[in-house]
Amino acid sequence: MDTMTPALSGARLNTGWSPASWRDCPIRQVPVYPDAARLAAMEARLTRFPPLVFAGEARRLKAALAKAAAGQAFVLQGGDCAESFGDFTANVIRDTFRVLLQMAVVLTFGGSVPVVKLGRMAGQFAKPRSSDSETIDGVTLPSYRGDIVNGPDFSAEARMPDPARMEFGYFQSAGTLNLLRAFASGGYADLHEVHRWNLDFVEKSPLAARYKDLSARIDETLAFMGACGLTSISAPQIRETDFFTSHESLLLPYEQALTRVDSTSGDYYACSAHFLWIGDRTRQLDGAHVEFMRGIKNPIGLKIGPTMEADDMLRLIEVLDPENEPGRLSLISRMGADKVGDRLPGLIRAVKQAGRTPVWLCDPMHGNTISTAAKIKTRRFDSIVAELRSFFDIHEAEGTIAGGAHVEMTGRDVTECVGGARGLSEADLGERYETFCDPRLNAEQSLELAFLLAEELKSRRAVRSHS
Repeated sequence: MDTMTPALSGARLNTGWSPASWRDCPIRQVPVYPDAARLAAMEARLTRFPPLVFAGEARRLKAALAKAAAGQAFVLQGGDCAESFGDFTANVIRDTFRVLLQMAVVLTFGGSVPVVKLGRMAGQFAKPRSSDSETIDGVTLPSYRGDIVNGPDFSAEARMPDPARMEFGYFQSAGTLNLLRAFASGGYADLHEVHRWNLDFVEKSPLAARYKDLSARIDETLAFMGACGLTSISAPQIRETDFFTSHESLLLPYEQALTRVDSTSGDYYACSAHFLWIGDRTRQLDGAHVEFMRGIKNPIGLKIGPTMEADDMLRLIEVLDPENEPGRLSLISRMGADKVGDRLPGLIRAVKQAGRTPVWLCDPMHGNTISTAAKIKTRRFDSIVAELRSFFDIHEAEGTIAGGAHVEMTGRDVTECVGGARGLSEADLGERYETFCDPRLNAEQSLELAFLLAEELKSRRAVRSHS
């Protein structure tokens, strides 16, 4: 196992970069902590803590992402919009992990390639905000920026940024990772069990007839493997899986404090997660978030929204991935179903002409957020599916590879997104609307999306094989 040591601010990975060099850059989406001394003390404390992930794990993920960039794997990235300290229970972690496994099995069969499982888990605590403050009934307070910064309750005490929350977030991430690793290697991820869960879903789904054929084919495949002697006992790959964690690299004091030097390579790794991404609000070329991310060796992502221009994108790619390393950079498109057809093709073309081969992922969630008449944020299932299909169509037309999907979802039976096989309506949103941030697909909607995606992958594969 790698030996990881704290990253000292005086050390240099490359000319002009250190784990602290972001502090000399303009920064957005940063909380204002009232006590700078308490913040500095917490950063120093976190610097002494063990890493949450190791460099070797991040390198393994990078290799898997390189396969996705080449069309030899498919990426499924999913989890909460923002994790909550109050939802830190084994059941919540288990349910989301289980649904991601179920989705991955269906996608593996549909795409006939391995699925890289990447959770928005064990660290997705910070959220960007459109405004620094929020006003209710004439009272103005700082915006809620995620549990690692402040609390969601609308009170002066809850909304005050508190450095101690970073330590709480660290230990909660450590506990989540511990359970995820146990699930991934301890038999819970057994393909036969996961398939049985999917059969239960199919039997209860209003679209059971549509999904039964795919489920039956998976059943036949597992039976054939068993007849050939490939069982959970004889083949560890059937009962174990790789599962990686990711979050938006937003709270840079926390990220710097958990940056370590890998003793085997001498490189810096952000050890808060295997994969970090830069959001659409913090992708300024001269900004602090780009500066921090350019120096770490983790595989990283960049959100690509409808305002992104090709020249700006190419400059960001050059800074973040100067050596064009396979698996290093994922471009996460988040356009909206009504904009993706106009905005994405030109960006893909520019990247292709520049000789770049990133992993292209589709985030069909953030560009499709709407408000109901009652001012409740939601997303329409049909819009999510439409953007994903357009994403695949565009890549097919451009001769490039659609590498995967990035979704906000939960393993619970929430009512936050409308539509799907159950036909959830705006009137149903009040039943179990539990998110403090953005609306998520529930367990059934997530699995339905996986089956639809699997059909899409399977049909496209069939067309290519006959062309």
